[in-house]
This record gives sequence, C-alpha cells and structure tokens, in this order.
Amino acid sequence: MGKLRNIFILLLFVTLSVHAEITFHGAWIATVANIDWPSKEAVGNTERQQAEMIFILDSLQSIGINAVILQVRPTSDALYDSELEPVSHWLTGKQGSWGEQTPWDPLEWTVDAAHARNMEVHVWLNPYRVNLATTDTSSLAPNHIMRRHPDWFWCYNKQWYFDPGLDVTREWICTIVQDIVTRYDIQAIHMDDYFYPYPSGGNPLPDSKTFAANPRGFDNIADWRRNNVNLVIQDIHRTIRECSSDVQFGISPFGVWRNADVDSTGSATKAGITNYDDLYADIRLWIKAGWIDYVLPQLYWEIGKKVADYEILAHWWANEVRGTKCKLYIGLAPYRLENASPKTAWGKGNEISRQMRLNRTIPEITGECFYSTRPLLKNPRHVCDTIQEFYKK
Repeated sequence: MGKLRNIFILLLFVTLSVHAEITFHGAWIATVANIDWPSKEAVGNTERQQAEMIFILDSLQSIGINAVILQVRPTSDALYDSELEPVSHWLTGKQGSWGEQTPWDPLEWTVDAAHARNMEVHVWLNPYRVNLATTDTSSLAPNHIMRRHPDWFWCYNKQWYFDPGLDVTREWICTIVQDIVTRYDIQAIHMDDYFYPYPSGGNPLPDSKTFAANPRGFDNIADWRRNNVNLVIQDIHRTIRECSSDVQFGISPFGVWRNADVDSTGSATKAGITNYDDLYADIRLWIKAGWIDYVLPQLYWEIGKKVADYEILAHWWANEVRGTKCKLYIGLAPYRLENASPKTAWGKGNEISRQMRLNRTIPEITGECFYSTRPLLKNPRHVCDTIQEFYKK
C-alpha cells in the first residue's frame, strides 16, 4: 500500500506540475478604423467615448480579463496627449484637430479607469505605418512628421511607412516611447506583427536606395532588413529600461517564425508568410537576447489545421521561451467564431475552449489574449461564458 500511495502522490505531483498557471488575461482594444473603440458613432464626442470605454472595461472585467492592450498610435498619430504627433482622426474625425469636441487624454483617463478595476494597461504602438490604403495622405495634419520630413518615408501598396533603414526612424520611434513611458502609469509598451509590410502581389519593397546608401556591412538586403528591425527592437528595449525598470516590452508577432522546410529549427507548418522571411522580424533572436519581456504570438488557427496547427505552434513557441526570461502569452481569435460555417472547426464546437484547455497543459504558457474586444463581447458561441468559466476557477 505504501508503494501505491507514493506512486499516486508522484502522479499527482506530475499532473499539477504541468498544469500551466495562466495569470495574464488580456484583450486587445483596436482603435484603427474604429474597430473596437471608439465606435464610428462616438467619433468627435468625448462623453460618448468615455461611456463606451467604461462599458468595455466593465464587460471585460466581468469575464476575468485583467489587462487591456490599447492601441494609441495606429498610424503615426495619437490617441493620447502628445506634442510630437497629431491627435488621431479615429478619435476626432480630423487628424490634428479637436474641432468642437471637448479635448481629453484617452490614455490617462483609461489608465485611471482600468487601474480602478485592477486591470493592467499595455500601450500598443505601430512603429512604421503612416496611413491605411483607404486613407489618403492629403488628410495628414500639417504638423505630421511626414509633412516635415517626407524623405523619411516610402510607399508600398498604397500605404506609407517610415523607412526602417534610416537611423532617424529608430530615433523618432524611441522618442515616442520615451514620451509615453515617462508620462503615463502603464505596465507595458506593446507592438504587434506590423514591421515591414506584408508582401503584396510580388511587388518589391522600395528600399534599394537606402540599402545602397547605408548597407552597414551587409551584402544581402534581407539580412539588412532584419538587422533594421533588430536595431529598433534593441533600441526600444534600451529606451524603456532607461526610463523605468517596471514597464515591460512585449511583441505580438504573426504566429509562424519559419517553416521547417526552409529551416529545420522552424515549426512543422506550411505558412505562406513567416516572420523571418517576409516580415523581417527575427522574434527568436529577440527572445534569446532578452530584448523583450513577453512574446504573444497570434495563433489564430484551429487545432489540427494542416498548414498551421495551433497545437504544434503552441508547443514550438513554448520551446523557444524555455530557459529564457521571456514570458509566453498566446493570442486567441474569438472573432473567428462569428458566422463560422458548421462544417469548420470554428463552427462545430467551441474552439477557444479547446485551445484554452490545451494551454493549461503547457507550463511555459502563462497568459492569453483575445483579439479583439468588439467581436469578443458579442459572445459568439458563448465564448465569454467559456472565458469566465476558465478565469473564475
């Protein structure tokens, strides 16, 4: 009996030891194109914008969310009080102008409201993007940085971007980061998957002149591009640390670093686009070098998907952070439950529940984040009830 009891205790210990403790319960609040907040109906109306944010925070808190990732710089503009970049037209209706709207500081106000609910605020910045293809640059405010320094930018697929190969680009982005970290009581600076633009129709990126003018010892333009992004990540990390020892730096990359058919250390996937080869984002290096505090890959595919299996990728990312100081959170996609065909994995059952259960079997996964708030709060397939059940245990 003694031996059986010891075996039982050992099995219980093993079971408990592999049960991941998910402590970061996050949700993205996207502001670009008024995806989540403020609604299009609230643009230009301070009172309505505040009421909508209160509804969002209360709703998220009720299901167990303890952190929001708020997008405050979607297109080199500001949804916060900034002397460096113009107020966003997603907030006021016209970039750089409050019009008849009562001016306010959405970030400071949201930080106070979130902290009152014991929720963290992670500030989401897009480093390079200037506009969407649907927004003409003629609408840029007179004080927009592109108006003052048009030579810092190039256009690709009808969108304008800071040129990542220029030193002034990194300096400007770090100036923005420093301004935010020193003035707001935030818990993290956050960036997603938009570094170099996603490839479009085989069109080449328009950076050959920058490469020729300042190759920095590289003879391969792809390696040079990756180094450009490495440098900005390293510089942002350094900037944050110089300003605060408490503010984290997190990245939410596209879900696949590299496919194993081009790199044996990549994941067993067949993704058409990868971070390393197409977006020039070497996430693995950033993890190993200690330049980021958490990585939050966007695993927006179902368990069992042939070209990008959620389960395979969850384990791959867990292996990448193992033995490092970098925390691993997983980005989940409740929006895919909306209007899902009954013939698909997203329409057959609660795929989010399956993924959350799997996460708890991988010790390295200590957080989850949901994209994005508006579709989440529509509660497709009772996903909010699922999340609440997991987080209230």
